[in-house]
Order: sequence, then structure tokens, then C-alpha cells
Amino acid sequence: MRDTHFSLEGKVALVTGGGRGIGAGIAVGLARAGADVLIADYTKELAEEGASAISALGRRTMAIQVDVRKPDSIAAMVDTIEKEYGRLDIAMNNAGVVSLGGIEELTLEQWNEVIDVNLRGVFLCCQVEIKLMRKAQFGRIINTSSIAGKVGFPNLSHYSASKFGVIGLTNAIAKEVAKDGITVNALCPGIVGTGMWRGEKGLSALWAQPGESEEQSWTRHQQLFLPQGVAQTPDDMGQMVVYLVSAEHVTGQAFAVDGGFSL
Repeated sequence: MRDTHFSLEGKVALVTGGGRGIGAGIAVGLARAGADVLIADYTKELAEEGASAISALGRRTMAIQVDVRKPDSIAAMVDTIEKEYGRLDIAMNNAGVVSLGGIEELTLEQWNEVIDVNLRGVFLCCQVEIKLMRKAQFGRIINTSSIAGKVGFPNLSHYSASKFGVIGLTNAIAKEVAKDGITVNALCPGIVGTGMWRGEKGLSALWAQPGESEEQSWTRHQQLFLPQGVAQTPDDMGQMVVYLVSAEHVTGQAFAVDGGFSL
């Protein structure tokens, strides 16, 4: 019987949007599993914050400032990784943004910002990452979608469009690179208590009912949307990503970690 154990020791992973929130949880999960994890984010400070957490775990790391809307910025990021590490085994394309707006008042600027980061950014990252992975005939790509990429939400039409798009893009790319030793899957987080949901600008505050506090709204939305009744965590996302990295024959799929909400 052949040994099917998959070790992340010696593997090089990249996490965009890895400075905080879900990205940081995924980065830590990969590092705990043995990978060296490089943190990319849109500010130097965020990237360094994420890299510090990886360094504290005893893994090699690097902080990279990147704008995933810009092809030149992404190309420079991957060129740096190739020069410094000679390889890229795992790419977690996680950078994302969200805003709220009904279909009639949604501005073109809001639409473009969300599509450019959440969908165009994933496309641009995949293009460059795959070129490097094909050289090694090995790679694991995970793109962050959302439960809003499986089920539409009111006042989030632009966000849902971007996340539905990520799932379609992921499935198509997976079929293109299936014989190159590269798997491509999508992660669909549910309700996670990070900046998208919490705080005065988070969805729980924006969707609060009259007289309801942000904390009360947060509790209500967990009960409303999630059969388990409790929010997911960045660590939960990290567990799923570690599984997807280790799964040799799982590709083209969109996995929800959402407490049972979506199909």
C-alpha cells in the first residue's frame, strides 16, 4: 500500500489578504501544519502584522505589499517569491472587500471596486501563480468565495455576483490544469466574526433593527442564518484549507464552512 500521508513541511504557501481576519486564520493553520507562509496584503503594515504571527510559530515568512487589482503588482509579488524561495506550492487567494447597497442606489464605483478586488483579483493571481506551479507540476490553489457565492443576499448583489463568479472561475480553471498536478478549489466562509460582520461599519450594525444593538444584531443573524446557531471562525477556515491542500483528487469544488446554511 502506498503512503498517502501529505506533509506541509518544506511547502511554500502564499496568502493574499493574510494580515487579519479569515486570511490570518488560514495562514496560521497552514503554518501549524508545517508550511512556510508568505503574507500579502494591501498595506505594508497589515502584511507585516500577518508575517509576525507566522514567524512566532517558527516558520519562514515574508511580508509583501500587493494590490490585487494591478497585474504588475501581482507579477512582482510572484517574481519575488520565485527568486527568494524558488517555488510556490500553495496559493490562497483571499483578498476581498464588501460594501452594502440596494440595487437601485448601488453606484458604479461600488460595483467596480468589489468586482475588481474579489473576482478580477482572483483571476489575475491565478494566472501568474499557475505559470510558476506548472514548472513544478504541482500546486494547490484555493480561492475565497462566500456563502453569498451560493445564495444571494439582499443589498449585496455586487458582492454576490463577485463571489458566484469566483466559483465559476475556480471550476473552469481546475479543469484546465487538472493534468498538471494542480488542484483549484473555492472556500465559502459563512458568518465569521471579522471586520465584514462586526464593528460599526460591519453588516451586523448595518442590518440592525430599530433599537437593536450591534451585538444583538450579530446574535440574531447567527440564529437566523446558521442551523448550528453559532458563527464560524478563522480557525475553521484554516482547517478546511489544510484539508484541501492535502486532498490530491479534490478539485473544482466550492466548499462551504457555514454551519449548515447552504447546499
